[in-house]
Amino acid sequence: MIPERRKGIAVLGSTGVIGSLTLEVIAAHADKFRLVSMAAGGNVDKALAQVREFQPDYVCMYDPAAARALEARLDGSEVSHGHDGLIETAVHPDVDMVVVAVSGAVGLMPTLAAIRSGKDIALANKETLVLGGSVVMPEVARHGVKLLPVDSEHSAVFQAARGERKRDLERIVLTASGGPFSRLTLEEMAGITPEQALRHPTWSMGPKITVDSATMMNKGLEIIEAMWLFDMPLDTIEVVVHPQSVVHSLAGFVDGSMLAQLGPADMRIPISYALGYPDRLNCCDQRFDLAGIGMLTFEQPDEKRFPALRLARASAKAGGTAPGVMNAANEVAVDLFLKGRIAFTAIAEVTETVLAAHTVLRTPSLEELLNADTWAREEALCAAGCRR
Repeated sequence: MIPERRKGIAVLGSTGVIGSLTLEVIAAHADKFRLVSMAAGGNVDKALAQVREFQPDYVCMYDPAAARALEARLDGSEVSHGHDGLIETAVHPDVDMVVVAVSGAVGLMPTLAAIRSGKDIALANKETLVLGGSVVMPEVARHGVKLLPVDSEHSAVFQAARGERKRDLERIVLTASGGPFSRLTLEEMAGITPEQALRHPTWSMGPKITVDSATMMNKGLEIIEAMWLFDMPLDTIEVVVHPQSVVHSLAGFVDGSMLAQLGPADMRIPISYALGYPDRLNCCDQRFDLAGIGMLTFEQPDEKRFPALRLARASAKAGGTAPGVMNAANEVAVDLFLKGRIAFTAIAEVTETVLAAHTVLRTPSLEELLNADTWAREEALCAAGCRR
C-alpha cells in the first residue's frame, strides 16, 4: 500500500502561542502533516529548538539580527528575514496550507501571496481580514482555496454552521470571557498596569492579543472578521460575555434555533480542526464533566467601560479604510501601553482620536489600505504624544 502523502504546512509565527501549539498538533499527527517552512519573530532559542525538532526546508526570522544569530547556530544554514522572508515561507512549493499566526497587520501580505499561490489558509490573525478583507476574500474565491478560521470563536461558528444552508444562518453570537477587568469601575481601570493586563483568566495568548482581550478590542476585531468570513451584515453579529469560556460561540438560524460549539479552553482543538478539515483529529485529552462545570452564564457587555466594541462597530459601519485605521491605531496604542508610556484607558482614547481624524475611502485599493495603515500608525503616535 502506498502511504498517504503528508500535508505540507507553513507556520507564520512559529514561536508564538498559536504557532507553538500548531507544532504540537503537527508532532502528534506526524503521519498526516509535515512542517515544510516556518517563520518566527526574534526568539532565537525557541526557533532553534523548533528547527532541530522539525527539520523544515525553509526558515525565516522576521528580525534581521535574529536571523543572523540563528544562522550562526545552524552551522551556516541560510535563514531569511523580513517581509520577503515571510512571503517566501508562505509560498514554498511544497506547502499545502499556511497557518497565519503572526500578530498584527504584518500577516496581510504573506496571506495574500499564499492565496495567490493556491495555498489553503488556516487563519489565526484577525488583522488580515480587519485591514484587508475587501481584498482577501475575493482572492480566496478567485483562486478556489479554503480559508479556515483558527480563532476559537470563528471556528465555533464554522463548526456549528457546518452542513447548514447559508440562507438559513440568521445571526452569529460571539462569546467573550470578559477578560480580567470585567467588574472594575472606569476609575479603577485607569490604573491598570501591563502586568495586570497580561493575566488572562482563561486563555494563554501572546501579549498583544491578551491586552486586546482585556480592552475587548479583541472581540471588536472578531466582529469585523466574522462579517468577512461568513458574509454576514454587521447588525446580525452579537457579543455576549460568558466568563466560563465553555461555549465558544453560537450560530442562530431563521427558525429561531441556535447551535453552539462547546469545548475545553484549548486552542489545539480549533487548530487541529483547521489542519485536518474535514476530518476531526484526536488532539486533546481533556473531556467535559458537565455536572462539574455547573452553571453557564451570559450577559451583555458594558460598552461604556469597554469602548473598543463601540469603536469597532463604528469602523465596520463606515467600512473602506476605517477598520484598518482602527486596527493600526490600536496596535500602536497597545504597544505604547505595554511599554508603560500610556494608561490602559488611553488605548481606546488614542484609537478613537485617530478614527475621528481619518477621512474614509469607501472602496480602497490594496495600496490605499496599506497607506491608510501607515498613516494611522503615525497619527496614533501623535495622538498619544509619543515618538518612537
